[in-house]
Amino acid sequence: MKIAVFDSRTYDIAALEAENQRFGFALTFFEARLTNQTAGLAAGYDVVCSFVNDRVDAATLETMKRGGVRLIALRSAGYNHVDLAAAERLELPVVRVPEYSPHAVAEHTVGLVLTLNRRLHKAYARVREGNFSLEGLIGFDMHGKTCGLIGVGRIGAVTAKILGGFGCRVLAYDKREDPQLVDELGVEYVDLATLYRESDIISLHVPLLPATHHLIDQRAFDQMKDGVMLVNTSRGALVDTRALIVALKRGKLSAAALDVYEEEEGIFFEDLSDQVLQDDVLARLLTFPNVMITAHQGFLTREALANIAATTLASVASFAGGEALVNEVRLERPRPDDAGAR
Repeated sequence: MKIAVFDSRTYDIAALEAENQRFGFALTFFEARLTNQTAGLAAGYDVVCSFVNDRVDAATLETMKRGGVRLIALRSAGYNHVDLAAAERLELPVVRVPEYSPHAVAEHTVGLVLTLNRRLHKAYARVREGNFSLEGLIGFDMHGKTCGLIGVGRIGAVTAKILGGFGCRVLAYDKREDPQLVDELGVEYVDLATLYRESDIISLHVPLLPATHHLIDQRAFDQMKDGVMLVNTSRGALVDTRALIVALKRGKLSAAALDVYEEEEGIFFEDLSDQVLQDDVLARLLTFPNVMITAHQGFLTREALANIAATTLASVASFAGGEALVNEVRLERPRPDDAGAR
């Protein structure tokens, strides 16, 4: 099987090549993101392997289909960047990595909270410049604080366990309750209004779906207590960024930590240090002293990269062998009980 790997970086190449020793596929790595303009590079390949900021729309899929591509393998859990209706129409199966390391993202989430709370990034920069003053570095004890988790799947559950270890009260909002989290950690499942009203820290761990797009908007901010910290390590478009800026300006938020951004395509994963940032909204966010932004690195651990490579290539092997694709993503048909999922 010939696999074209798009949006590949050194860490992707190392992980996939190491795992490919078990499979022996022909891997070709392209630094370019997958779009309709670059899809022609996949001509003659059986499989295209893409990442979260590729644009796998109908036009891209059609170009790849004409070039002989038979499978789309995503190196991610999220698939909102793929036109699944077009893929189904073109008979191009799409597989993903549903779980690579919930610990990686959960630990990054809590790391962002601790860094912002104790101003570790500012303290580090000060000391490097010979400034040993403690003015402006006051934080708060995590112990006893109320943390609200929106979405308590694999990543949210690990985050709950870590926060429980700090002695936090953990509130959770999810369609499904996990009795084990309730029994073992004392997690309290509540509605969104209660979570907004009582949480000192709110962290997002839900997928990006039509029902969750701009879940955190002006109305949501208005329901939150003053001085709340917001963390998003899931998908950028869960948060209405312009409403976030308004909430920061009026002091509704004490801090915001973002590992994702709704317009990150073409910005994150790139070195733009010698260019003028063209995204005015992101540039405005970067001016806030109480905002920390990392460039979608929550997944970036050795363990997660190894799991991503293993799952991706195992799916390709299943496809090559005519086996069932256990990680296939199918177009979801709306059901009557899906209304009001938000």
